[in-house]
Amino acid sequence: MTIGVLLAEDMELLRGALVRLLRLEDDITVVAELGRGDEIVPVALETKPDVALIDIDLPGLDGISAAAELHRSLPQCRNLIVTSLGRPGNVRRAMMAHASGFLLKDTPPDQLVTAIRKIAAGERVLDAELAVTALEGRTNPLTRREAEVLSLAAEGAPAQEIAGALHLELSTVRNYLSSVVTKSGARNRVDAIRIALSEGWI
Repeated sequence: MTIGVLLAEDMELLRGALVRLLRLEDDITVVAELGRGDEIVPVALETKPDVALIDIDLPGLDGISAAAELHRSLPQCRNLIVTSLGRPGNVRRAMMAHASGFLLKDTPPDQLVTAIRKIAAGERVLDAELAVTALEGRTNPLTRREAEVLSLAAEGAPAQEIAGALHLELSTVRNYLSSVVTKSGARNRVDAIRIALSEGWI
């Protein structure tokens, strides 16, 4: 059986190197190579890959969100997330997005190829160091509404705009943001956003 792989990586040099690496394998075919996250689902629906190798940091749509959309749209395609940063929140988010594997970009090439084969065969692959990192992450202390408010703040929305979007009073939004800072142990709102993103709370 030939494994069809969709490759999503925005750095052209790295993407080209990965394509050349995978083409050396007799049982792997690169069916598509992309540089943007928002192209993944439309192209996957056309090419029907068995495995999607997805970088987290993609323009248009981040890799984990794209993986979640891909799982909903083409559940038979299994996702392998790769990143240069093994943040605990990213690992947990990837698992919640139904990713079948999560590896660091400095994984040796032979291990990457083996991971693709395992995932295509229905197995899960998670770097041991990343698994420990995920377990060491903090439990999310935020309520659903606090997370919604902070997510909008992380996108740059001012408090007045957040209040309008969520149909809340301005004072209520400010109270939520203050509570988030306290719960996360942050110095300020910007620090709270950094912590929440790193831990995968938003």
